[in-house]
Formats: sequence, structure tokens, C-alpha cells
Amino acid sequence: MWHFTNNLKLDHTNIKSIEECFDLFCKGVSPYGPFWNHVLDYWKESIEKPNKVLFLMYEEIKAQPKLQLKRLAEFLECQFFLEEEKCGVVDEILRMCSFDNLSNLEVNRNGKLSSGEENKVFFRRGEVGDWKNYFTKEMSEKLDHIIKQKFQGSGLSFLYL
Repeated sequence: MWHFTNNLKLDHTNIKSIEECFDLFCKGVSPYGPFWNHVLDYWKESIEKPNKVLFLMYEEIKAQPKLQLKRLAEFLECQFFLEEEKCGVVDEILRMCSFDNLSNLEVNRNGKLSSGEENKVFFRRGEVGDWKNYFTKEMSEKLDHIIKQKFQGSGLSFLYL
């Protein structure tokens, strides 16, 4: 989020350090509201209304893309036929929707939103675990504590590899 919000600032003013953003995030202050509340609300809805809300985690999609795509297709009631799987439809969808493919589309490399932001700000690395390159040990421990506290008793485990 730190990269994203700083890159959205067209004039590149009021750029905050990662430490400032981390402290605000931990307090529930972020551009889109308290992260923890959003996640927990959607998690609860996915349990109460599994046919209406599908809860996916990026880490799980990256680890098992084919399985998660099949889950999504089933949720949308568009399951793949065995013949489609055999002839590579699932693999082709995964290729077309891959981070590499989407981030390299002309519109995403050079296009802009009507507000002026470049589309490429929506793409960074597409990898899991890059936070380790920015967080101190203390930040990591603080985040671990907050995650345990916020999600306690929910059945949600938040892995941020």
C-alpha cells in the first residue's frame, strides 16, 4: 500500500516514509479505511453467505493458481468441463490473467486514467513477501501482534509470507 499510495500522487508531494505509513496503517488509518475491518467483514460474509461472497487471498492464488481459478469458476457457476481442462483452457486463462501478461499490455504500460494517473501504478512486482525488504524486525513483530489481536476467534489466519 505504501508503494501504491505514494505512486498515485501525481505531484509527488506529501510522500510519506514507510515508517509513517506503517504507523498509520497499524492505527487503522489508510486511504480506504481500516484494513482490518474490511477484511474481517468480508471474511464473515463469506462464511455466512458462501454463495454470495468468495474470499480469496493473493498468497493462495500465487501458490495454487489453477485450484483458485477453479474455485472462482465454480463460485460463478461456470465450472470447466473436463474437455476444456484437457485442451488447455484453464492454462490459457491463467496465462492471459497472469501478472506478467497484464502488466505488459500496452494500455497498462503507457495508458492513463482520466484523472491523469498512469495505469502502470497499479502494477509493481506481483510477488508475495516483498514486505520483508522494507520492514524492520520490530515492524514485523508489531504487525504479527495486530493480526493475532484483530482476527482472534474469527477462524481467519492471515499469512503474509
